[in-house]
Amino acid sequence: MVEELSNEIEKLSEAFGNDMSIENAWAMTTYDNCQLHMDILSSCNPKYLRLSRCDDEIYNAFREQFPDLKVDVVDEFDLKTKEMKEKWRNFADHFKDKVADYNFGTLLRSDSNGVYDSANTFLVPKIQFLAIEIARNRENCNQKFCCS
Repeated sequence: MVEELSNEIEKLSEAFGNDMSIENAWAMTTYDNCQLHMDILSSCNPKYLRLSRCDDEIYNAFREQFPDLKVDVVDEFDLKTKEMKEKWRNFADHFKDKVADYNFGTLLRSDSNGVYDSANTFLVPKIQFLAIEIARNRENCNQKFCCS
C-alpha cells in the first residue's frame, strides 16, 4: 500500500509542483496511522474505543448535522458534493481549536468491513475521519475486527 500511495503522490506532485520529500513523509505517516488504527480496532471492543479527547462532542455534532449519513459504507462522491462540502466545512470549523491538525489529510476506509487498501480508501480531513470512525465504533460497524 505504501508503494501505491507513493506512486499516486508522485503523480500529484508532478502535476502541482509539490516537494516529493514532504509528500512521501505524509504518505509514510498516513500509512503508519492506518496500521495503528487497524491494530487498535483488532485489540479492543471498538464500541468503547476513544479516538480523541472530544469523541462525545464530535459524535453528537456529527449525528445532529448528518443524521441520515450511512457510515458502514461511505461513498466518496456523496461526501464531496457541493452541498456536503459546505456542511462538512462548517462542521470542521467548529473543531478547529479542539482537534489538533483537524484538517490534516487522512485516509478513510470506504467500507467499514474492509481494510486499508487502495480500493477501499480515500482522502478526507482528519475531523471527517474522526466523525465517521467514532460513529462506526458506536454504531457497531467495526465489530468485525474486534477480538473476542
